Amino acid sequence: MRGLYAILVFFIFVCCTRAKKMRWCTVSDPEQRKCAELAKTLVAVLPPAVVAAYARLSCIRASSTTDCIDRIRGNRADIVTLDAGEVYSAVKQFGLVVVAKEIYSDGGCILSVAVVRNSTLDIRSLQGLRTCHSGVRWTAGWSLPLGFLLSRNYLSWSKEQPLNVSTFFSASCIPGAAAMAPPLCSLCQGHKSYIRQKNYHCETSHSEPFYNNQGALRCLRSGAGDVAFVDHLALESFEDSDRDEFRLLCTNGTQAPLSHYRSCNLGRGPGGGMVTRFNIRKVARKFLNTVQMLFGQRGRERQRFQLFNSSSFGENDLLFKDVTDKLAVLPDDMDVSQVLGLDYVALLKGLGHEGSSLEDSVVRWCCISHAEQKKCEQWALSIKSDPLVCVKAASIRDCIEKIKRDEVDAVSLDATHSFIAGRCGLVPVVTEYYVLPSVVGVALAKRSSRSIFIGNLGGRRSCHGHMYSPAGWLLPYRHTLSLEHNSSSPCDPDQVYNQVFWKGCLPGSQGNLCKVCMGGTGEAATKRCADNHNERYYGNMGALRCLVGDPSGKSYGDVAFLEQHNLQANILNLGSTGWADGWGSSDFELLCGDGRRAPLSEWESCNLGVIPPNTIMTRPVLTARVYDFLMKSQETLAANPNAEFKLFESLQYGESDLLFKDATQCFVHTSHMDYRAILGDEFYNHVETVFNCTHSDILEFCNQDVCSIF
Repeated sequence: MRGLYAILVFFIFVCCTRAKKMRWCTVSDPEQRKCAELAKTLVAVLPPAVVAAYARLSCIRASSTTDCIDRIRGNRADIVTLDAGEVYSAVKQFGLVVVAKEIYSDGGCILSVAVVRNSTLDIRSLQGLRTCHSGVRWTAGWSLPLGFLLSRNYLSWSKEQPLNVSTFFSASCIPGAAAMAPPLCSLCQGHKSYIRQKNYHCETSHSEPFYNNQGALRCLRSGAGDVAFVDHLALESFEDSDRDEFRLLCTNGTQAPLSHYRSCNLGRGPGGGMVTRFNIRKVARKFLNTVQMLFGQRGRERQRFQLFNSSSFGENDLLFKDVTDKLAVLPDDMDVSQVLGLDYVALLKGLGHEGSSLEDSVVRWCCISHAEQKKCEQWALSIKSDPLVCVKAASIRDCIEKIKRDEVDAVSLDATHSFIAGRCGLVPVVTEYYVLPSVVGVALAKRSSRSIFIGNLGGRRSCHGHMYSPAGWLLPYRHTLSLEHNSSSPCDPDQVYNQVFWKGCLPGSQGNLCKVCMGGTGEAATKRCADNHNERYYGNMGALRCLVGDPSGKSYGDVAFLEQHNLQANILNLGSTGWADGWGSSDFELLCGDGRRAPLSEWESCNLGVIPPNTIMTRPVLTARVYDFLMKSQETLAANPNAEFKLFESLQYGESDLLFKDATQCFVHTSHMDYRAILGDEFYNHVETVFNCTHSDILEFCNQDVCSIF
């Protein structure tokens, strides 16, 4: 009955495809033999009538995966399986489409690992070593290792000194890299010939002995290389007796057993995929569905032929990886970034897989308001370092998303948004340094409002810097704000504030917590409650404006939650900016967590909690470039102290804390640190607990994982 079902499905398939021949591109004699056996077995499991209606599978022998891409483009072959890095190039540079992905036992991704013989080698001292790589532009053998080395600045790449791997390593075998530099192929063992079809030296073909993951391990085992960059799936090929002879290099400079690849790796990326021409994508999908149904791990004709097994053909990973569990045949409307993941696509762009690369020196800074845009443009005009481009975004959350999408490069983030960005795969470059003992969040009330205390804020009007701000959103809810709000209240700050306050202004929120907000006017016109400086009640200055009310004396709050570090300056600026006259520090008091009130000078003992510094974050591959840009920019501006533009001043633009905190004295190098270490365990654990019970669109976006969605 099962055999009849398979025949029926295949008969429907061939009727729909109008006897279209499927030509599989192979890159070696063993792969050609496996493909031919697949074609033969397809004929064997189908009745003659179906065979007559279908032109069968044919196998097209090519010299390399690059040759396969050319043949598919030229309608001389139809389909091939490629590493994810090659998939990206096939799609973006040569107009092919991805129709399926390999899925392995633990998902659709691989981990890049650096394998060495048991020795004293260290990931931080790879320069001058002999290296074995699975293939040029391959995920585990090229892109992830280079991305890691660049992110730690072990390998430099700048406008003055473009990346040159051939001088970093003493010798290599990187199949497919012959066109880049001959030294990248010096360790390869394939036959050399001036006839292209007979030249297998350094080609992405099984005829090159050191090609693909197993070939890179063969290079290491033979003693030709000191380290092999492969994917974690290749480690399954080690016999138990061999495992003690080899180790993994970890990112912290230590070594680990081969079994520890989950914690000791250079990064994660997508697995292999199948590409074809756009006009036959539907036929290719149907073909893959059919052969998987017949010969996959759970195929009905698996006893005749095993799609994901190459052992009887004398090589590994022929047509597909042997460890493939199944093929995920993709829907028609999936963009390559959805298939491969935003982080990986951004990495490939940075490494030049689209023709541009890190040699392009422009830094794109994210701005969230008209005022920030003006300041950023003045910054760009005032420096002599690499070009700065100012890109507008709707909010800090939008900046994080744009950085992940490779639409901008960097932004300064408060501690809560640094947590979000870290979860989103971004990394620190520098932190802002302040001379203050610490930055704290405070609750502020007008001195004349004598009846207001922490503990009796129920039914009041509140002013918060902005959504997810540490002082305005994260810290206040931890304190007993009203009799109705206690330890049994929800751990979601939004729910707490909606329960406690009558209404308020929390830019980026909605409902009652937007009703006190004012929006923007003139060039900064925006709707009420926008999550940027265009909303006049946004940020520390905005929360203070909200507390005192608009110039007409309306639209005000009873309590403001903001940062203390620039409070005195902002109070003075109320008058100088024309917002409200006559206000001084003595007109305000702090609300302490124990229910008392205190003058502003007692902020060290009367506050809502300590806040880690702002951190400038970017994509991992850009850390060195963004750091160099910031250092050059800082040096240029420091050398001209009389210049009109100041990087850490914002008053002339009518706001405070534009691009960076105004209290910043300089930048501190922190790209060697994890964002968790910068935030500190106490703050990190607190914000993690909050987001575990708070819905967040940006975290939902960040958590999209191509490794597990199929």
